[in-house]
Amino acid sequence: MTRTRVLAALIMAPAAILGILFLPTEWMVMLAALLFLAGLWEWLELAEIEDTLARTVLLVANLAMMVAIVWGSRGPSGFSLVLLQVATLIGVVWWLVALLWLGRPRFASDHDTHARVFKLAAGTLAVVPAWCALAWIHAEVPDGHYWLLAALGVVWAADTGAYFTGRKLGRRKLAPNISPNKTIEGMAGGVIAGVITGTLVGLLAGAEPHELGWVALVSMVAALASVIGDLFESLLKRHAGVKDSGHLIPGHGGILDRIDGVLAALPVFALGKAVAGF
Repeated sequence: MTRTRVLAALIMAPAAILGILFLPTEWMVMLAALLFLAGLWEWLELAEIEDTLARTVLLVANLAMMVAIVWGSRGPSGFSLVLLQVATLIGVVWWLVALLWLGRPRFASDHDTHARVFKLAAGTLAVVPAWCALAWIHAEVPDGHYWLLAALGVVWAADTGAYFTGRKLGRRKLAPNISPNKTIEGMAGGVIAGVITGTLVGLLAGAEPHELGWVALVSMVAALASVIGDLFESLLKRHAGVKDSGHLIPGHGGILDRIDGVLAALPVFALGKAVAGF
């Protein structure tokens, strides 16, 4: 499994990096929308929306929300980032709420209508703000594409660092009622890897020496947020009684299994970058 996981990552990572660095923001945002909506499709399945037509309607509704945000951001003086920024802030608030939800893992664990409503709302609050944060970061000139690489690099490094550190050193369970395989040692190793990666790519993005402390701090918080995203998806899978959100990616599961940490980390990184001013 580890070999398959590494091989799949070696194929996906270069394609993602090339897209981030060389695609115009318009194309990057469209491809990200397709990816995020594919993840949302799996989220809806975990929320036990079994009817394909119902899932399609819900997916189209989220796509319409994305289109409306883009349409509302256009004006006579050019494209405004305000709606993207507001949605990003909403996303950060949502993940704080999600953290409280993780503390009560049995909440909405039944299979009635009310549980599905909560999980459907959670899907929109996770996917749309993350997409807006991605667009906001990438659209900033002149180095937005490098900063998006830094944000995603934090998540990728944190995920990889947690996986290998947990396998070698993991002893104490992080959230045994949600994801028994995750350990505190793995999380610590992942956060360290995320901070190092975010800081190094931040240098490439043009961060000044006096800004590196802020870059490291934002990277650390984003890495911790990615853990919340990962755990929340694990909670959904535990409620649904499945191991993976899908089987599209060998060794990795579904699309949502790959972007769960990204959904939480992107709004946090974007807002932290704006507040810190780098």
